This record gives sequence, C-alpha cells and structure tokens, in this order.
Amino acid sequence: MWNQLHCLKEPEVLLKSVAVWGVLGLALTISGCQPDREPRALVFAVAQAPVNLDPRFATDAASERINHLLYQRLVEFDAASREVPGLASWQMQDPQHYRFHLQQPAASFHDGKPLTAADVKATYESLLQLKNSPHTAEFKHIQRISTPDAQTIDFELSRPDPHFAARLIIGILPADKIAAGHDFGHAALGSGAFKLDRWDSELQLTRLNDGLKVRFSEVKDPNVRVLKLKRGEVDLIQGDLPPELVKYLQKQSNISVQAVVGANYSYLGLNVQAEFLRDVRVRRAIAHAIDTQAIIDKVMVSHSRQANAILPPEHYAGNKTLQAYGYQPALARQLLQSAGVKLPLTLIYKTSTDPQRVRLATILQAQMQAAGIDLQIKSLDWGTFFADVQKGNFQMSGLTWVGIKTPEIYSKVFGSDNRPPAGFNRGGYRDAALDMLLKNEDWPAATRRIHEQLPYIPLWYEGQFAAYQRSVKSYQPMPDGNWDGLTSIVFQPTQH
Repeated sequence: MWNQLHCLKEPEVLLKSVAVWGVLGLALTISGCQPDREPRALVFAVAQAPVNLDPRFATDAASERINHLLYQRLVEFDAASREVPGLASWQMQDPQHYRFHLQQPAASFHDGKPLTAADVKATYESLLQLKNSPHTAEFKHIQRISTPDAQTIDFELSRPDPHFAARLIIGILPADKIAAGHDFGHAALGSGAFKLDRWDSELQLTRLNDGLKVRFSEVKDPNVRVLKLKRGEVDLIQGDLPPELVKYLQKQSNISVQAVVGANYSYLGLNVQAEFLRDVRVRRAIAHAIDTQAIIDKVMVSHSRQANAILPPEHYAGNKTLQAYGYQPALARQLLQSAGVKLPLTLIYKTSTDPQRVRLATILQAQMQAAGIDLQIKSLDWGTFFADVQKGNFQMSGLTWVGIKTPEIYSKVFGSDNRPPAGFNRGGYRDAALDMLLKNEDWPAATRRIHEQLPYIPLWYEGQFAAYQRSVKSYQPMPDGNWDGLTSIVFQPTQH
C-alpha cells in the first residue's frame, strides 16, 4: 500500500493523513514525496497466458514467445529467415556431421553457472528420450552427440539433412538440472535476456541488464484489454485486436500505436479427399469466390497484405512472381459447372469461436453466395476445432501458420507421405509432381505448383502492431508477432 501513496500537498490532506496513519504517516509526509523503493513492473496485457516454460514441450504461441526471452538457442534467423549463429557457429563437416562451436565469451545460466557443450548435449539427448514432446520427431535422425571439448558439440546424423542447423532452435537447459528432474515447465532456468521472477496468478520476468520487471497479465477480452490500456492499468498490448479497436486506440492522446508488415500466413485449409474438393477446378472456384483484398481493406489491421504462399516474398525462399486469384464470382460459377457441380455447392467451414474468426467466416459466407457456394459455418471451441483439423475431420477450415522460418514447411504440409502424425498434411493432398520438386528443394517451382493446385486457399499475412502508454519507448513489434522487442524496450513510468 505504501508504494501507492501520492505526494500530500494540501494542508487538509496532510491533517487527515496524520489522523489516520499516525506517526508513520507523518514521517512519510515530512520526508517529502519519495520515489518508490522498487520501480513498478511494466504490465503487458496478453490475450493468452503461456502454458509451459519448458522449450522441449511448449507449442502455444505465448509460451514460445516467453521462452525466447528466457532461453538462448544455438541458431537464430536474420530478416530474410536465413539461419545465423545464436549461441554457436557451425560447419557441416559432411552431409551427416555438423560441428558447433559455442560463441565467446561464454553465456551463463541465470543461476550463474556457465553454459557449456555438456548442456547442449544434455538438452538434445533429453529431447530424444521424451515420448510426449511435440518436437522429438524433428530430431529422430540424430545418431550421436559428442563433446570434444567444453565449447564444441558434434551432431552425427543417420541421414543427410541440409537444414539441420535451422532445426536447432530449442532453448538450452542446464545439464545438472535435467539430470535432477527439474520442472522447467513452471520454474524456468535459462540463459536468455530475461529470468523468471515469479509465476503465481501472473507471470513476471526480470530483464538481466537493468532489472526491469515485466508482468504478463492475461486479459482474454479485447475490449477489456483496450480499456485497461486506456485507463493506464496496463502499459503495453500487442496484436489480437479487431481493426476497429486499433483505430480507436490511434485516436487516444495518451496511447501510441506502431504497426509493421506481418509474416504470419492465414489460409483456408481444404480436405482434398472430400467430395468435389478433390477437383482442382472446384478449389480454383473457391479462390475466385473470395474478395481477399476487400476483407483486408475493411476488417484487417493496417499493414496486412494479400498472401500467395506460406512464406512471404521477402523470405529467401519466397516467390514474388505468384499472382493473386482475383475476385471473379462469375468465373467461379463457370468452374463449378465445368466440374459437374449442381449449384449451389454446399460446403461446411469449421472455425473457432473467436469473435474475429466468426466474423471473417460470415464475410466469406456472404462473398461466396455470388459464386454459387453455400458456405455453412460451424464454429467450435478451440480444442474441439483443432482436434478435428488434426484428424482431417473437415471440409474447409481457417487457420494461421505463425513464426515459420524454413521452406521445409512445404514438405511437411503438402508432401504425400506427411499425413499426421508424421507431418501436417491434414487435407490428404497427394501430388507426385510436387513431391519431386520438394525433394529437389526447387522452391520457386514448388510454390508455383502449390499455387496452381491450391491444396490451401491463401488469404493474407496479417499486419502486426503494438499499442502502449507514453511511458513506453523504443518498443518494436515484429513481423511474426514475437515479443523480442522487450529486450530493448525503455520504460519510464511517472514517479510520484
């Protein structure tokens, strides 16, 4: 309570303070208005709190973003999504042997112990032994890990893998804590820019270089998040708002809004094993039945842009030559009729109960009517919806790929042999011609083939934005929505 008291200037207020608080209150007043002993935490309101702070298990976006602040990884990515040294540099000794050298000066864990090659070895060996980690399958071709010295790690593989370095993005854990069975999921211990301060009703981190505390407050309702920011109850919010609320914040004198072009890919997934959808003419008709640019202009946040492939054009494997499918409902009807479809074609579209997702589904439904498509919306709670998608139990579905860095995503999503659980080919797409292009890593030709055959209907890359109080400086939202801007943020709350 004491660190919330304001300066007492008026005489009557002073007298009341003395009467209520006695000698202690008087002493506080006489001493003048003193700054808080401990600067208050920056409050970051998020739509979804993290679930797991163990990088070997985390899959939700909030946990991944928090873990990137808590842990360091062997490999990072540049602006074109090419892998660059993180904790270590590397050389490919041969197609099945990679050698990593830890950068100097050596990093240290938050408990003060130096991070060594033994910790890297223990982290990845523990991952290989886990049976319930979603990341284990990614490393099943690791045959042996050895440490010639404290700064060197050798990975020997059972098969060639030109993208192996790009896979090594699991946060490094201390070997002694792994051996002791430490609960990293709730008591994180890494070597990142932030350390875990506490995690009770809310998560709080401390920035190592200056002691700044950042508290993550889960506020699911976007309207409530905006009101809390406006009233000064929170200092920063990022993403997860409909455009109307972003525009509202832009008009507030005490709020700054910053936006950047996004890279997270939204799409309509199609079950190409379903009746009608196995015909490419029907898939193309669906693409021509959607006025994507109108949706972007009317209901998306600024800096959103039309997408033609999972990876954006600025990615090193991006394809700038792909042309968007324009809104042509008459052509869509012709394509459906040429495929022998009796109009209207009824399709069931599954989505989550998120209000913005339901809103987008309703717009798609209205647009498709002119093309002779009767889109039936089925909104489900997230768990049920995503379980259905993973099992291929859908005709059409709407999702977003977040934080994708490597072009191998195309093989995982569209490769004939990558049906779940081996990969993410949930729509059952099979194309021998595409398989060959993917095997040869001919990304321009592969993305062109995908764009022609449309196992996905591309929609947009959603713009990213952050809104914050004037006490916040130097915060930069990132194209993939991560929270790395917290490492350089400046926070200057008003002192009382």
